[in-house]
Amino acid sequence: MSEFERLVQIMAKLRAQGGCPWDQQQTHRSLRPYLLEEAHEVIEALDSGDTDALRSELGDLLLQIVFHAQIAAENGQFDVEGVAGSINQKLIHRHPHVFGDVTVNSASEVLVNWEKLKRTEGENCQRTSALEGVPRGLPALLYATKLQKRAARVGFDWDDAAGPMAKVHEELDELQAAGDSGHDEAIEAELGDVLFAICNLARFLGIDSESALREASARFARRFAEMEQAARKLGREMAEMSLDELEKLWQQAKAGED
Repeated sequence: MSEFERLVQIMAKLRAQGGCPWDQQQTHRSLRPYLLEEAHEVIEALDSGDTDALRSELGDLLLQIVFHAQIAAENGQFDVEGVAGSINQKLIHRHPHVFGDVTVNSASEVLVNWEKLKRTEGENCQRTSALEGVPRGLPALLYATKLQKRAARVGFDWDDAAGPMAKVHEELDELQAAGDSGHDEAIEAELGDVLFAICNLARFLGIDSESALREASARFARRFAEMEQAARKLGREMAEMSLDELEKLWQQAKAGED
């Protein structure tokens, strides 16, 4: 018996009569936050470069998939074999250059073919927009990036990085004008446009905006902790220090990372 088969059997036993009361009470909806949480923990493990943590977190995410499949099987809808069969079918269909006689010359051609083939599958056939099917529940930066990638695949994209870079500056100017106007709705709208433009620039530069922002937040947290420690050594409270003093501590913390 493979470890995967063992996992499926364990999950079935946990849900069966005489199993675990907590597992038996779960539904697709009740498990939703755990699925999101485990996915984020996988990303954190990826960012850390810790392969042991990555293996463990992928296992936790796999459990959520098996859990949902078990619930569906109990309802007579599908089982984990159906889940695997579904993705196997998609992979073969969307890779005719591997499993068929189609020839491609680059990764970009693969993506173009992928989108064309995807539109011929199931409910995708009914979609009238290239943007349909992007989950609105995604984190905002990821949602923006997904929309931009979809648009780019049908040719709506810049020729080079100068385009999105100029767009960021344009949106910043519009944000400044909105700020001068004092209209809260206009300020919010223009700030959203700035964030969207920055996501687009990150995509064009081949940078994941979610990861970049997480790393920036982590740097800020590290430097702020250094500032707090430095202030304590001086016998001071940060809340009582001037902005100039705090900026000096910030620059010291920043220099300490170099």
